[in-house]
Amino acid sequence: MTDQTKIQPVILCGGSGTRLWPLSRTGFPKQFLCLTGTESLFQLAAKRLTDLGSIAVATPFVVTGEEHRFLALEQLREIGIQAAGLLLEPIGRNTAPALTLAALHALEGGIDPVLVVTPADQTVAVPAAFTQAMQTAIREAETGHIVILGITPDRPETGYGYIKTTASAVSPAPTFRVERFVEKPDAATAQNYLNEGGYYWNAGMFVLKASVWLKAVEGFCPDIAKTTRHAWEKRSTDAAFIRPGKTEFATIPAESIDYAVMEHCPGSAFPITMVPLDAGWNDLGAWDAVWNVLPKDAAGNAHYGDVLVTDSHNTLVHATSRLVSLVGVEDVVVIETPDAVLVADKNRSQDVKRIVNALNQQQREEHNLHRKVHRPWGWYDSIDEGERFKVKRIQVKPGASLSLQKHHHRAEHWVVVKGTAEITNGDKTILLTENQSTYIPLGEIHRLANPGTLPLEIIEVQSGSYLGEDDINRFEDHYGRSEK
Repeated sequence: MTDQTKIQPVILCGGSGTRLWPLSRTGFPKQFLCLTGTESLFQLAAKRLTDLGSIAVATPFVVTGEEHRFLALEQLREIGIQAAGLLLEPIGRNTAPALTLAALHALEGGIDPVLVVTPADQTVAVPAAFTQAMQTAIREAETGHIVILGITPDRPETGYGYIKTTASAVSPAPTFRVERFVEKPDAATAQNYLNEGGYYWNAGMFVLKASVWLKAVEGFCPDIAKTTRHAWEKRSTDAAFIRPGKTEFATIPAESIDYAVMEHCPGSAFPITMVPLDAGWNDLGAWDAVWNVLPKDAAGNAHYGDVLVTDSHNTLVHATSRLVSLVGVEDVVVIETPDAVLVADKNRSQDVKRIVNALNQQQREEHNLHRKVHRPWGWYDSIDEGERFKVKRIQVKPGASLSLQKHHHRAEHWVVVKGTAEITNGDKTILLTENQSTYIPLGEIHRLANPGTLPLEIIEVQSGSYLGEDDINRFEDHYGRSEK
């Protein structure tokens, strides 16, 4: 059995999943969504990497964005996994710097572990086949090789990059030498790849020693290696959170693992091999891919939520908050959320990103957040608003509290619906239970906390001249967000 300390899973948990809007938003991207069951894509990835059969592994190391740190930590807690650390990127710099930071962290312990690197937003239908492929890849990586997992193609897909391999295995295990990487092809070229054989989809999963990656990135992209090391040297640590130097991180060139290193490896001093993965893999890059992996009725319809359909075929409907009905349509995607609805031709799912770009250009909030927003202390749902008022439903976890804060432009009225609220209002602290209420005047310092063992729910009515989320001064905060 391989020593546990020598195998380090790394989950790359960045990206925004724009083509899965309106479920995926900047503040709640697709890796945190439950698209195929009751667990998110991120949770499924973490569970796959903690059980690799006879090969013991360390707890996963997660690279994610600063704004998603509590989402990642909470979702790991829900499945009983404690991360080896969460490395927080202040801004997106693609996957090459992320892996470089993970490798630097892995070498801190004085050993040279094998890194098992996977994105957080993929699905695998056959876990046993995934485990077997990973075991083969780990054994190969222990010899100093860079190993990439390739997906056996079953259709002429134009949305993936391809790996061209040799015709025969290079070791007793099913491992093939990589000849070259190929960009996303057009339909005719993709069909030729399928007919010719020896081509695999690039799944973005890599297995290699930490030292091998650092040597490779130093050789092929010394600017990334140098600037990333500088950001790592300026890091700070806060409990499970590791933050590279923000100013230094901003100077790192943005580049993917493939472009920075992998595409240069064939024929170089860094041997690169591929392990085929035939495990029902899907990266769920767009709504047609989600439709592919979901169970369907006899007419090819895949539905979630309150949905009624008649005389319709090959449709995908995701209903979050209300009844959605279809009559006489085919190849249609309907995604309903409380604040936005998408209707699209299933065959043009990739074009959803055009809508997201338009929302971003118009600076609309539907690009960033759902109506229901998750926070480290719980969540709030903006259930109604109009001129000079907004109504929120707020839930606070047991033992949690919001920051000590004040607002310059609004007052707040709170009604307790469930549980017990401990409320700081100026120089007074009171306890309120169900059906009791209080008033927070404009400009008053206040805090809401849940001292109980059950979730606290309140209804908050805001009134004032400006009701934006940025009208807040924090004085004390348990989550590192204090401003004064």
